[in-house]
Amino acid sequence: MSARAQLLIVNPGSTSTRVALFQETELITSITITHPTSEIQQLTGIDAQYQYRLRQIEAFLKQNGMPLLAAVVGRGGLLSPVPSGTYLVDDKMLYDLQQGVYGQHASNLGGILARGLADPRQIPAYVVDPVSVDEFVPEARLSGLPQVARRSLGHALNMRAVAQYLASKQGRLLAEVNYIVAHLGGGISIAPIAGGRILDCNDANQAGPFSAERAGSLPAGEIIRLSYSGKYTLAQLQNLLHRQAGLAGYLGSNDARLAVQQAEQGDSRAILVLEAMAYQIAKEIGAMATVVAGEIDAIILTGGLAYATYLTARISNYVDYIAPVQIVPGEREMLALAAGAWRVLSGQEQAVIYAQVRRNRDDN
Repeated sequence: MSARAQLLIVNPGSTSTRVALFQETELITSITITHPTSEIQQLTGIDAQYQYRLRQIEAFLKQNGMPLLAAVVGRGGLLSPVPSGTYLVDDKMLYDLQQGVYGQHASNLGGILARGLADPRQIPAYVVDPVSVDEFVPEARLSGLPQVARRSLGHALNMRAVAQYLASKQGRLLAEVNYIVAHLGGGISIAPIAGGRILDCNDANQAGPFSAERAGSLPAGEIIRLSYSGKYTLAQLQNLLHRQAGLAGYLGSNDARLAVQQAEQGDSRAILVLEAMAYQIAKEIGAMATVVAGEIDAIILTGGLAYATYLTARISNYVDYIAPVQIVPGEREMLALAAGAWRVLSGQEQAVIYAQVRRNRDDN
């Protein structure tokens, strides 16, 4: 591979696309392309979103001298349950993402854009640790209702990245440590990582603690009654649970910084809501600690909300008796995407073929 070859990283969100160029695992330049809500709402369908974002990424490459690329790496979307790893965006993955076979989400565009940018350049396209990474122990799959299985949907990319970061910092291999990782963002994922595997995880979309805008776990009977109350359509109820709940529901804003500011100024409502959030996060950490029988080397708090010391201090007070609490605020997703691709390109790992993994899962 040419010494000048670079990695293009594409990480789409609902209202933005983060794009970066890496030389191996060294960041060269990056940009967050913001998509105004007024524009995004007019783009109905995955193809319209794809074409819109593709043009903006190509403009970014042109501004940076059309660099010679070795690979394009996208954020992994809603795919078949798969083990962690770096996956080649093959035709089967492309179909599943385009058709929304396992659900529609902005992250689905990661693999689609990667393939669309890579094919004309005759280079590989990858995704790394998609949100559907599933390494659950068998007993974690049973929900209590045979018709509904627990699904592994969480922030696998960042959780594994920060776990790897801390293990390396401590001079250990990821396979040698047991961590509880709490990704605290627009959604909250809490998982035990042991032997390098994510053994369990709350579904960040619909279970676990409430977050900045999601409701988390709710009393099933009350939700059934709300569903049949005649007050909401299905779309309205989904929006209520995923966009208008949590901090947004209680305080009118999903901005945790504003909530902290209000609490520090003595607002009793903000204080109660943040205390409840910390309480629920701590409870979930404690529950996940039982998965590895309490043998925990560290509890890691990461994600955007980990910048809020008001919140992390209260979580730590609940759980630091279990294990030392390490705070790694923000996320390391772009670096994790680059590192995953570089491990394949440099021969340290082999790319996983999605079609083969999906076929094996379906056969079982």
